[in-house]
Amino acid sequence: MDELKTNDYLRGIVQNLPDSPGIYQYLNDEGTIIYVGKAKNLKRRVSSYFNREHEAGKTRILVSKIRDIRYIVVKTEEDALLLENNLIKKYKPRYNVLLKDDKTYPSICIQNEWFPRVFRTRKIIRNGSSYYGPYSHVPTMYALLDLIKHLFPLRTCHHNLTPESIRAGKYHVCLEYHIKNCAAPCVGKQSHDEYMQNIAQIKEILKGNTREIEQKLYQEMQKLAEELKFEEAQAVKEKYLLLENYRAKSEVVSHVLHNIDVFSIEEDTDGQSAFINYLHITNGAINQAFTFEYKKRLNESKEELLGLGIVEMRERYKSLSREIIVPFDPGIELKNVVFTVPQRGDKKTLLDLSVLNVKQYKADRLKQADKLNPEQRATRLLKEIQDTLHLDRLPIRIECFDNSNIQGADPVAGCVVFIKGKPSKKDYRKYNIKTVEGPDDYASMQEVVRRKYTRAMEEDTPLPDLLITDGGKGQMSAVQEVLDELGLDIPVAGLAKDNRHRTSELLFGNPPQVIGMKQTSPLFLLLTRIQNEVHRYAITFHREKRSKRQISSELDEIKGIGPKAKEALLKEFKSVKRIREASAEALEAVIGRAKAQIIQEHFAQPKAPEKG
Repeated sequence: MDELKTNDYLRGIVQNLPDSPGIYQYLNDEGTIIYVGKAKNLKRRVSSYFNREHEAGKTRILVSKIRDIRYIVVKTEEDALLLENNLIKKYKPRYNVLLKDDKTYPSICIQNEWFPRVFRTRKIIRNGSSYYGPYSHVPTMYALLDLIKHLFPLRTCHHNLTPESIRAGKYHVCLEYHIKNCAAPCVGKQSHDEYMQNIAQIKEILKGNTREIEQKLYQEMQKLAEELKFEEAQAVKEKYLLLENYRAKSEVVSHVLHNIDVFSIEEDTDGQSAFINYLHITNGAINQAFTFEYKKRLNESKEELLGLGIVEMRERYKSLSREIIVPFDPGIELKNVVFTVPQRGDKKTLLDLSVLNVKQYKADRLKQADKLNPEQRATRLLKEIQDTLHLDRLPIRIECFDNSNIQGADPVAGCVVFIKGKPSKKDYRKYNIKTVEGPDDYASMQEVVRRKYTRAMEEDTPLPDLLITDGGKGQMSAVQEVLDELGLDIPVAGLAKDNRHRTSELLFGNPPQVIGMKQTSPLFLLLTRIQNEVHRYAITFHREKRSKRQISSELDEIKGIGPKAKEALLKEFKSVKRIREASAEALEAVIGRAKAQIIQEHFAQPKAPEKG
C-alpha cells in the first residue's frame, strides 16, 4: 500500500471512530502492535495524532510507521485504563512507556496446595498461588518471614500432601516436627482446618492487618486463662507479644488513617525516565513501599505517567483503597476512588514521605550509574549548567578567574580550567598584575582577562564555553566590558560568597540575576569546587610571591651576596629560616665556601635593638 493510499485508509478509520471511551492500537506494515493508548473519547484522541505537527521526534516517527488502527470500546475510563495496562504488558509495544522489569525483587508466595507452604520467590507463576510484594527492601521481607515462622508452625517439605496420601500413611515426621517448627500435618497431627486458619491469619499479616490478629490472639489468651489452660495461654501470649513488637517497629504514620494509597513521581534529570513511589497504609502504618522506574517512549507528561503508575501498582498489589493521595491531579477517574492533593496534616506528611522515598531512589540510581560511567555524571552536570543558564552549547570548557593581594601589595591573579567537569591543570595560568596601582580588583581582573584572551585569539587556542568570575556583579560587569571590547561572545557567570567566605550564590545574565539552586545539589557542589580551586591557586601564587619578596629583601642586606647567589639559595632552601638553619656544608654545596662563610657570619650577628 503506497503512502497516499495508506493516509486515505487511516483517515477513513479515524473519521468513523466513536466518541466513546476505549483503547486504540497502532500497527506497523508487518501487522505488529507498536503502540497502545487509552482515551475518554476515541475519535478526538486518535485524530490528534494526525491533525497537527508534533514537536517530539519520537511521536513523528511513530505516526510515520502507522499502517493500521484497531480499537476496543469500553464503558468507562477506568475500564480503558485497566485494558490499556493489560495490553501493554501482553504485547510490549515499542513506543509505549516501558516499566523496567522488577523481577529481581523477591515476593512472598503462599503456594496453592492442600497444606500451603509460605516462602520467598522471584518467579511469579499464575497457578492460583497468592503473592505479596515485590519487596524492594529485602530485610522487610525477611523480617515478615521470620515473624510468620515464630508465630505459626508451617511445613517446609515438598511432599505432595493430599487427604489420600496422609490417610495412606505415606510419610513420616521429620526433624522440623521434633524442633517444633512444624506440626506434622503429613501424618495427621495437624488438621487441615487448623492449618488453614493459620494461613488465613498469615494473609492478613502480609496485608498489614496486624491489629485484627492481635485482638483475636488477645481474646484467645484471655479465654484460655479463664479455663485455667495456662500453658496454652502462655503460648498464645508469646505470639501476641511477637506481633505487637513487630507492629511497634513498623513505621506508624497516623493512627487515624486506614487503607490509603499514596503516590509520588520524580522525573530523571535527562527527562528520559520517571520514578514513581507507592505507599500503602493500613492501620496507620506503611504496609507496602515500592518504587518503579518508567522509561519514556513518546515524551509522556507527568500526569500520564502517574496515571499509568497508579493503575499498574494498584493492580499488582491488589489494592482496594478508596482514597489515593497524590501530588497533583493525574487526570484519571477510578470507580469509587477519591484523589486527594493534601496541603497540610497527616495526609501531607504521608505525601512528603513518599516524595522523600522517590527522591532517594532517584539519587541511588544516579549514584549507581555514575559509578559505572563517571563521564555520564560529568555530562549530566554540564547539561544541567547548560539548561539552568540557557546556554547555546554544552559548557565543556569552563574557565574561572580570581585576584589575590594584600592592600594592593604583590597583586596577582589565577585562572583555572575545568574540562568536562574535571580540572585541567596543564591549562592553569598565573598572572602578575602589571598595569594596576593599588588595590583595584576590577581593573586587575580586566587586565588579566584582556591579556588571556588577546593571546588566545593571536595563538588560536581554545576559548571557554563559560567564563566564571570569583566575585559578584561588579566583577561580572568588568569582565563583560573587556569581552565586548575584544568582540568575544563568551557567557559570563559570577560566584558570590557570604560573610564567612563560602560560596553562596550563582549570578548570571545581563544585568546579573541570582540563579536559584539547592546548596546540596551536585551542580552547586561542582561550582563550589571550581571557586575553591581558583581561590587556592591564586592565593598560593600570592603567598609564593610575597614570601619570595620578603626573602629577597633580607638577603639584599648581606654584602657580598649577589643576585645569582640569592637565586640559588632561594631555589634550594625556599625560606630565610631554612637558610639560617642550614649547615656550612649545605651552604657550600650551593654557593661555595667563601659565600657560605659570609652567610653564616651574617646570621650569627645579634640583631640591633629597635629604637623606640
